[in-house]
Amino acid sequence: MGIAREVFRKLHEGLPKQGPGSDASTARALALCGALPPAPRILDLGCGSGRQSITLARLTGGFVTAVDRWVPSLATLRERAEAAGLGDRIETLQQSMGELRLGARTFDLVWCESAIYSLGFDAALRAWRSLLAPGAALAVSELAWTRAHAHERARRFWAANYTAMRAHEENLRALAECGYELSGSFTLPASDWQDGYYAELAQRIPALRAQHAEPEARSVLDATLEEIAVWGERERSFEYVFYVVRAAR
Repeated sequence: MGIAREVFRKLHEGLPKQGPGSDASTARALALCGALPPAPRILDLGCGSGRQSITLARLTGGFVTAVDRWVPSLATLRERAEAAGLGDRIETLQQSMGELRLGARTFDLVWCESAIYSLGFDAALRAWRSLLAPGAALAVSELAWTRAHAHERARRFWAANYTAMRAHEENLRALAECGYELSGSFTLPASDWQDGYYAELAQRIPALRAQHAEPEARSVLDATLEEIAVWGERERSFEYVFYVVRAAR
């Protein structure tokens, strides 16, 4: 493992969540999914340590297949699921979101919070459509520009760090072009970014900076601090947006 990956892992390891989100926003998105079967089959892609996996299992009474590439995160999820009394309803799989070995038309709900970027919004929408059982819902959250004229610092940062980021309206068009009908969408509140995520990252950075003087390590830490600063100055020009859809008939 390279030093940059090691520092990134230390920065995120054991966090309550690995991206913006909250139980309240998970529940709000779930409500937009409409009626689900009793004990629905749920696929949580890029689950991380599984905050939302546990929330979905608890709220639906369903069975969650939680998928991630990072073994330590899956181990944390298993521990948390057992502690919550949900160990028998959450299974973990170490797989890549882009190379899923799962049955077609298997799931009543496919879920992905703050991880679809790693595969690409359009590519993921097309690839995951085959996993949906008849009448199933898909819920994903994605970073999007929400104002035509964004803060210049934000433009520079995301141009360097997430070139595929698009306007909210472009994401809506992509959903339709990929064969989905929108059930609803909403932006995540500021607390979803700060509580348990940015606040935790900011607290960890000084200790990691003291441990690692390597340029690669400093680059990871500096980029994280810049991201947090850009978010604080964004003037609502970009947001994380939850999209809930169903396959068009």
